[in-house]
Amino acid sequence: MSFESFGLSDHLLRGVLAAGYENPTEIQIKAIPLALSGKDVIGRAQTGTGKTAAFMLPILDRLSAGPQNGGKKKVRALVVTPTRELALQNEQFAIKYGKFMQIKTVATFGGVSIGNQIDALRRGMDMVIATPGRLLDHLNRGTVNLSQVEIVVLDEADRMLDMGFIDQVRRIIQVLPRDRQTMLFSATMPSEIKSLALRYMKDPVTVEAGIARNPAEAINQQVYRIGRENKIDLLIELLKNPEMKSVLVFSRTRHGADRITRRLEHSGVKATAIHSDRSQAQRIRALEGFKRGHCQVLVATDIAARGIDVQGISCVVNFDVPDSPEDYIHRVGRTGRMDNAGDAVTLVAFDEESNLNRVERFIGRELERKEHPNFPAEFKINVPRQHEARAGAQFRTNSGRRFGRKSCRQRVA
Repeated sequence: MSFESFGLSDHLLRGVLAAGYENPTEIQIKAIPLALSGKDVIGRAQTGTGKTAAFMLPILDRLSAGPQNGGKKKVRALVVTPTRELALQNEQFAIKYGKFMQIKTVATFGGVSIGNQIDALRRGMDMVIATPGRLLDHLNRGTVNLSQVEIVVLDEADRMLDMGFIDQVRRIIQVLPRDRQTMLFSATMPSEIKSLALRYMKDPVTVEAGIARNPAEAINQQVYRIGRENKIDLLIELLKNPEMKSVLVFSRTRHGADRITRRLEHSGVKATAIHSDRSQAQRIRALEGFKRGHCQVLVATDIAARGIDVQGISCVVNFDVPDSPEDYIHRVGRTGRMDNAGDAVTLVAFDEESNLNRVERFIGRELERKEHPNFPAEFKINVPRQHEARAGAQFRTNSGRRFGRKSCRQRVA
């Protein structure tokens, strides 16, 4: 199947082909015809499978036809996203696909001055891409009018649920016209999201691509068991591999991301960090530097990384095992995109075994165990000095195994 077979407008098709797109992905094949026909659509597919184009192309096709409202443009399409990075990414895709079209798009999000966004909205926009909080700011100020919206998309709806945006999303939907087309796209589909869909969508058609619980098959997933204090040294050693050209490292916390970045830079690795404590300008510079290859490593937290769309990420490293299996799916999905090969490495400390077990149960298989020759697989149990005399002291790991005092360094096969 080709993009020509969808019946897209000529100018839009030129933009798609100019962007280098040849064949649509599975989610695009299933969702685009339904969206073009005006159906409400619920799309579920793994990260990196082309969900953005699955809703952006039908939006642009609709904007290219129908009423143009005359004079100043009115907002006819709305895309709501959980993060500023994802808002910017969607805006970039809209501009790229609509290269040969007269469609005006603006991304609005917090963390930057609202003035420029207000000026853009006053000039008239066809499409607004916004984070929930900033969009509500504009609604409260009266600087955006959504009464003419014909099509609305909730992008990464599961992440908006995780980040506590669902109440804000409901408030936004309530001010939209009842006669509209609604699409909801997500990598996972929790029950709360399904409830939201049933309440605000009209006979939605659900389309799915891939296996809900498995990361892309093209991703080679590996686990290194390592003492927490040795994680950074192992990471530095792994980064010496010439194939580790573009590496995304996930840290559980903002402070952890900064610490990892400093250690990497001290060892001679070009690295930068992206998290919510960084200003929008800093985040944009970090992401652009990583995209252009100025930095080998981008260290990110889960929330900040949502919306990162960098082609050619060679490896994702889970420096900390995520608490949620769904977060693991989102993390490793940053590599192996569009069926390209990729690697995902998870560094597992002694006290993270239970998180690893949850991930493996969720995806339905055991991940490959690896061991670096300079860092034998081991767990350390720190024994307080005051308890060293307890010859019979035993300690239990999260997996239920017991260790005597004489085996505080446990070798793992």
